[in-house]
Amino acid sequence: MVKLLAETAPAKINLFLRVLGRRSDGYHEMDSIFVPVSLADQVRIELRPSRSPAVSLRCALASIADPKTNLATRAARAFMDEFGVAGHVQIDLDKAIPMGTGLGGGSSDAGAVLRMMAALFGIDARERMEAVAVSLGADVPFFLEPRPSRVGGIGEIIAPLEGFPTLHLVIAVPPVEVPTGPIFKALKSTQWSGPAPEEDVRAILQGRISASTLVNDLAPVAIERHPEIGQLKAILEKSGARAASMTGSGGAVFGVFDSADAAVDGSERMRSQVPAARIFVAHSLP
Repeated sequence: MVKLLAETAPAKINLFLRVLGRRSDGYHEMDSIFVPVSLADQVRIELRPSRSPAVSLRCALASIADPKTNLATRAARAFMDEFGVAGHVQIDLDKAIPMGTGLGGGSSDAGAVLRMMAALFGIDARERMEAVAVSLGADVPFFLEPRPSRVGGIGEIIAPLEGFPTLHLVIAVPPVEVPTGPIFKALKSTQWSGPAPEEDVRAILQGRISASTLVNDLAPVAIERHPEIGQLKAILEKSGARAASMTGSGGAVFGVFDSADAAVDGSERMRSQVPAARIFVAHSLP
């Protein structure tokens, strides 16, 4: 018997990303607000009976279509290893989230696969699921249940934020991919800003978002290596954004606008100025 499931895998933005320090294993502790947004991949799973675990992948993007390295297929294999189950899992991946941009597309695909695998096999074991997720990547635990959250540790400490306001966004992606590892490696301890002031968090929850609340400690490093990121941020601000920042380790930047119409107008102005960039109008998800 074939079982089928499909889910949306949303992108995320980091409203702020503050580094607290570096652990002995090389990972950085952070304080961040993760917000899922309407820009999303589509993930579909077919589960067929099999005595041994098997995973295959269909994806139009050749650069991520290798089932041995793709994060979605790794998630399916890790799930079956952890829970001692077997089946032939066929994953169909329709990518809309640009890669290497700090928007969390691969991690979101993995989170969607883990959710669907749990549903298909009838497994409810949150702590074990979280352990599988963090073994795949620091952002994956957030995508097990993506909703606006304050995130700490390396990404595994997640506190949902109730009553989060709807944000109207323009996301701009430069024509470069920014690998996460080198950005963190180049970050100096003098660039760590520490935990966010609680008044900044309160202001964000009240919808009072300004440039001073959108701190990303990784942005200076990424912009030094890829000036296009800083240029896009400046153009977003000139196109009507109330505030703009880089997300994750880059290179995508986002602008917060006062309304959906203002975001559409801002996106049109940006497209005429930076035709090489990919521009998306989006909104935050509850």
